Amino acid sequence: MIIVRGGGDIATGTIYRLYKCGYKVLILETDHPTAIRRKVAFCEAVYDGTSVVEGVICRRVSDMEECHRVWKNSEIPLMTDPEGEMIGKLHPEAVIDAILAKKNLGTNRKMAPLTIALGPGFCAGEDVDYVIETMRGHRLGRIIESGPAIPNTGVPGIIGGYGAERVIHAPAAGTIHVCVHIGDLVEKGQLLAIITYDNPEIIFPAGIRGDATQTDSRAQMSDGHPVTATLTGVLRGMIRDGFYVKKGLKIADIDPRIEERENCDTISDKAGCIAGGVLEVLVSHGVYGNTAG
Repeated sequence: MIIVRGGGDIATGTIYRLYKCGYKVLILETDHPTAIRRKVAFCEAVYDGTSVVEGVICRRVSDMEECHRVWKNSEIPLMTDPEGEMIGKLHPEAVIDAILAKKNLGTNRKMAPLTIALGPGFCAGEDVDYVIETMRGHRLGRIIESGPAIPNTGVPGIIGGYGAERVIHAPAAGTIHVCVHIGDLVEKGQLLAIITYDNPEIIFPAGIRGDATQTDSRAQMSDGHPVTATLTGVLRGMIRDGFYVKKGLKIADIDPRIEERENCDTISDKAGCIAGGVLEVLVSHGVYGNTAG
């Protein structure tokens, strides 16, 4: 059994690959995950009970009896366990920290015979056995046996000539009311959402589509903080409607490549590359799935 801490879109790339290779995987998540690329994130099962990514089903469970039933049905179980308490009880063959918090939230080498972490915040050989590089570029997906990954720069990788412009952060704290869908084509300056603090039942201006709101021409933008598109492209990711966001939290992602629209529903090249590094570590240490080895 492999335990993966985190079920966001990058983690999902690894989980999907391991599942396809016959590994028995259990996901441990927080109570309120903040995935942006929700269509390709197994952590959405925390809210919806299930999440389907490229035909693979992840199902939320509350105990080991349900967990075993989900495994038997060839699905992936997910538990809410932010502290990783189940790790000590289940004694997995490997623990993979795929939280991507840019810092270590408690994963250590004593948790399993083999420990792997994705991205910065860990030192291979000290905090965990191996670290997988997550920075876009020549070293993406490389296995680090000693030392850390490239430090977080805070600047998104360049896609289609755009970097920081691709990512949108919350301009204020409050409840977000989304008026677009992942996969939509959006134009620079277009209203994507409104963030409110005192008015959770905000009414959108006429002609603006809301996921769970009505429209009324009397509504004013002063009712909340507007969130607008920073560039023209495909809305690749958007945080859940009705989510309480903190100021500065990443809430949306736009891909300037219109031709990539259909890929909003599939695991990214970045996630797939990182998954390859994880799989290489497992196999090189003799940890095989049911269909491998």
